[in-house]
Amino acid sequence: MKHSDTVVIGSGLAGLMAALTSAKQGKKVTLLTTGAGSLSLNSGVIDVLGFDENHNFVESPREGIKTLPEDHPYKKIGVDTLEKAVEAFLDFTKEGHFPYSGSLDRQILVPTAVGTLKPTCLAPRSLNGNGLKEKQHIVVVGISGLKDFYGDIIVDNIRPLLGENHRYEVVTVESGLGGGRDITTMDVARWMDTDGGLETLASALKPHAAEGTVFLLPQILGTAGEDRMIALQDKLGAEVVETTCLPPSVNGLRLQKIFHGALMRLGVDLIEDTKVVRAVTQGKRCTAVVAQAAAREKTYEAEKFILATGGFYSGGITMREFEQPKEMIFGLPVWFVPGEENWSNEQLFSDKPQGFAKTGILTDENLRPVDNKTGKVVYDNVHVVGRNLGGYDFCFEHSGNGVALASAYKAAMV
Repeated sequence: MKHSDTVVIGSGLAGLMAALTSAKQGKKVTLLTTGAGSLSLNSGVIDVLGFDENHNFVESPREGIKTLPEDHPYKKIGVDTLEKAVEAFLDFTKEGHFPYSGSLDRQILVPTAVGTLKPTCLAPRSLNGNGLKEKQHIVVVGISGLKDFYGDIIVDNIRPLLGENHRYEVVTVESGLGGGRDITTMDVARWMDTDGGLETLASALKPHAAEGTVFLLPQILGTAGEDRMIALQDKLGAEVVETTCLPPSVNGLRLQKIFHGALMRLGVDLIEDTKVVRAVTQGKRCTAVVAQAAAREKTYEAEKFILATGGFYSGGITMREFEQPKEMIFGLPVWFVPGEENWSNEQLFSDKPQGFAKTGILTDENLRPVDNKTGKVVYDNVHVVGRNLGGYDFCFEHSGNGVALASAYKAAMV
């Protein structure tokens, strides 16, 4: 039987941030994870709040949070804690040689692989597209054989956003990868980790570089940090900007890599490929969780437990029968919008939050789970973070990674 100060369950952004923050407080931390986590499916940019309850664009996430309803997770977390979480994250990514840009006061515009500009709060410097409008020459760079990235489509879509007073150009580079098959951004990013890949790309793009040029690339600038971005910019004498991409997310994997490196240095006990199946409780306290690994069960004791299993989206919460949602480890009460007619909107992409998306666990101000009817705390030493939380539609609001980051930080600090 293993004893820790804190056990974190789940290795998405919320779980990793909770484990990191706890360990930095000098706590003995065990991180239990079933799989590889969700960052490979995640853009890695931090959307704090893109749209309010009326679907109005939020220019300043800090100001937008003030308009949210009282049952929203941000109201429980508090703006002060959100600020501290953002500051801690920016410091952490800088220390990991993968610095992020942004603040709670203004959105960053991140170019996408279809040529739109997505607002977000925090993004790696390689994805910051705020300066695109100031450039005279936009060169969209494709890689031969790379799927899901089409330069002509990007130009057609981004031209109305940036204006006609720019010169647009599409360049396709031969990488020699693939052997007749489609290649992914991860294939090209690994190629870019090599000196040969960097030199080949730089040589192909150099003739197109001039004063006022920016190169818009798929997410291929190496698998770690921003070193490849800096090296390519030095060789070209011009700015390079990456777009978001479809999974696997190179940026998400870069972020995951620096998290794992930091957790190892801090002595976090990372237990992979283990599924937590139940909790051991005494009254209003949890004393341990039981995990299934291979053919046997193992018990993990702790003073505090942080639940970061991803809610509906990762199987942390299920609803096999309507109006009977179930949290899978602690049996926590799950809140949901009642009535099948309120479960979803007639249109999937509408101007209102989806009822089903707000399903989750309600908490007190310390993110401890509460009974939906009485409001009383269920367990004093269990804290709920990320998409397990109820009362918000992360997709509608563009708030998913922001809630994950801030709730994880708060749960680790209380």
